[in-house]
Amino acid sequence: MTMTNKTILILGGGIGGIVTARELRRHLGAQHRIIIVDKSAIHSFPPSYLWVMLGWRKPSAIQKPLSLLEKHGIEFHHAAVHEIDPERKVVRTDRTILNYDYLVVTLGAELTAKAVPGLAETSHSFYTLEQAETLSRLIPQFSEGKIAILIAGAPYKCPPAPYEAALLLESYFSRRGTNGVEIQLFTPEPSPLAVAGPDAGMMLRKILEQRGIVVETKKKIASVDASNKQLMFEDGSSARFDLLIAIPPHRVPEVVRAAHLVDESGWIPVDEHTLRTHYPDVYALGDVTTIALPNGFALPKAGVFAAGQAEVVALNIARELHNGGASKEFKGHGFCFLETGNGRAGYINGNFYTKPSPTVTFHEPSVTYHWGKVVFEKYWLWRWF
Repeated sequence: MTMTNKTILILGGGIGGIVTARELRRHLGAQHRIIIVDKSAIHSFPPSYLWVMLGWRKPSAIQKPLSLLEKHGIEFHHAAVHEIDPERKVVRTDRTILNYDYLVVTLGAELTAKAVPGLAETSHSFYTLEQAETLSRLIPQFSEGKIAILIAGAPYKCPPAPYEAALLLESYFSRRGTNGVEIQLFTPEPSPLAVAGPDAGMMLRKILEQRGIVVETKKKIASVDASNKQLMFEDGSSARFDLLIAIPPHRVPEVVRAAHLVDESGWIPVDEHTLRTHYPDVYALGDVTTIALPNGFALPKAGVFAAGQAEVVALNIARELHNGGASKEFKGHGFCFLETGNGRAGYINGNFYTKPSPTVTFHEPSVTYHWGKVVFEKYWLWRWF
């Protein structure tokens, strides 16, 4: 027998939230309410922000109104979440109060440039669409000097993205015949893409070095000297820049911390297979969560994992409401394209849950994988809206 009139509330209209909502509607009858809440009325596709940065995409090409979900039987509330009360099963927004039977928290990670002295005043980024647009106007004017790409903290979203940015920029300036641009990348990681294992890191480092991109690992930023355009690191070293592109430190939204959903990591701990939190009927997925891996790292914050987790959460909630069927588990599989410029991209895929370390394969860059990413972008915006 099917339970009736349940409300599933999804906080966040990113990749994880959208997939959760659409998959729930596919599995559930119309008597169940599915509500998605987001402070933005527009969904944009983050994997394409690098293309916006280089002027290869107009923002409008990678955006969709979240209100389009309503044609699929999903309620969209354009509102900011102000309070989550898991004990009372209530969420308060700046517009209304919402009660729920099941809650899915997929609010993502906030960027906190102000956490590093001087960083907000001196840096640009491509981690929001607006910032990528700003860079698209600055980069064509840059013809000589040092570009520093700084990973200001870990964990951060989309681990390959800073390395993609370096390679795409090198390709961009090479095609323009600009020889006076030097690109350096600084990361606190022990090696490039450390979470993916040593083989992937070695291959990526080799590609970067072949292109003349300097990579310095184990570099933890302490502050930025704006007047002298200097990066000041915790080990006492420094580096000069003319243009600073930073991946700011990440943290969970304050409303999530206030709800006592996080642990000492600063993120929401969840069951690695079901994405359940320590509250009954509350799930969390995507960038807002932490899942410890056997190799000591955490599962990367990436849209592909959020989408896979969303499918699991949606199916399990539906099966619970239908009182039947075996539960589904998230198995830790993921993939991503890694743009290397010159019309090519690498491809990384594997299982991040394998012991003692992830089983990950880095496929050599090719034109095929670049077009694979182009097709994936088009498919995403068509499939889920």
